[in-house]
Amino acid sequence: MTTTTTGAQECAGTAPPWDLLGAAPSSPVRAAIAEQLFRHAVRALPVRVAFAGGGVLGAGGPESPLMRVEDPKAFFHRLGVDAKIGFGESYMAGEWTSPEPAELLTPFAERIATLVPAPLQGARRWVEARQPSTERGTVAGARENIHRHYDLSNDVFATFLDETMTYSAALFPPGGDDLAAAQVRKIDRILDLAAVGPGTELLEIGTGWGALAGRAARRGARVTTLTLSAEQQRYAQEFLAEGGLADRVEVRLADYREITGRFDAVVSVEMIEAVGREFWPAYVSALDRLVAPGGRIGLQAITMPHDRMLATSGSYTWIHKYIFPGGQLPSIEALEAAFDEHTGLRRTERHSFGPSYATTLRHWRERFLDRWDDVRALGFSERFRRMWEFYLAYSEAGFRSGYLDVWQLGYRKPAQG
Repeated sequence: MTTTTTGAQECAGTAPPWDLLGAAPSSPVRAAIAEQLFRHAVRALPVRVAFAGGGVLGAGGPESPLMRVEDPKAFFHRLGVDAKIGFGESYMAGEWTSPEPAELLTPFAERIATLVPAPLQGARRWVEARQPSTERGTVAGARENIHRHYDLSNDVFATFLDETMTYSAALFPPGGDDLAAAQVRKIDRILDLAAVGPGTELLEIGTGWGALAGRAARRGARVTTLTLSAEQQRYAQEFLAEGGLADRVEVRLADYREITGRFDAVVSVEMIEAVGREFWPAYVSALDRLVAPGGRIGLQAITMPHDRMLATSGSYTWIHKYIFPGGQLPSIEALEAAFDEHTGLRRTERHSFGPSYATTLRHWRERFLDRWDDVRALGFSERFRRMWEFYLAYSEAGFRSGYLDVWQLGYRKPAQG
């Protein structure tokens, strides 16, 4: 399968974003304020924060998650520049470490709304960075945003995904821990929500690496699947051809706004998170436009609490800078309101399974670290390893804490007449 040259470029000295970790300007006053806020935030958390040279913070005991601050001056400097970005950048730079970062970050996620004292909450919008206009989810912006993440390297993704190459929440049964089986279970459930079967004309928005399209084709559907990633398109086409399914699936390099026609069913798995809040009406309207009367829609989406969505909308975070530019998680309330206000679709079912995503992310993080030598052989740096370890642990903590959730939603378009 194909791969990009990101690792080779890094080795050759063309620095990718994760190596641009030079010290941004920050006054001693801001660093001092950041230190006081951090100390206040962690003093009641069930963790231990140990500083190089001595000193321990937190309400945790000997068995509690441990954070080692190896370079306190650099750590607080980064927090003073922008805490939402600096905390993760400091991990990437090795200024703080943890033997189990997901466990450490979970208490932070559980109390994320109160880590900053209430009187200072209103001042955050004056000091925090805002999302760049260049990362808006326009047709051109969406292509560049997707390229920056999904065209990283098929070979890198293959090191930590299971054999289905599925990069979204798996659906584990109680007590289950087989990642590939849980991914197939998730795919089947979303196809069931959309009533996909023999003869179904199916549109998939967000191809991934082709697993869902292939599964639908094996059910007897004819599939048009859309991606903005050239790497994913090539991989999916090869994968489907190897499975004898190329004549039943068309993999198109296209935006959801560029598609015309009507389909019996539409499915989209964890794609709305990349759309951007201002384009949610256009996205759900496209679903309504593209599904035929009487047709069904299966949607999977990551969500966050509604009050936090409103409070953080437009802010620029570490995740935006390094992982998902232009992204915005909806709340379940905002998502359902968008359907109610901008479509004539009727919801038929909804189901959340956030704990399954925590388990999925644990699998991915363990597999990524176990296969790190393979990733390094592709030309990627230690900072890249720490970036992806932090991303996967940070995300796992969000689902472990219940701050993040993931939903499957079924919709139906009323039949005419």
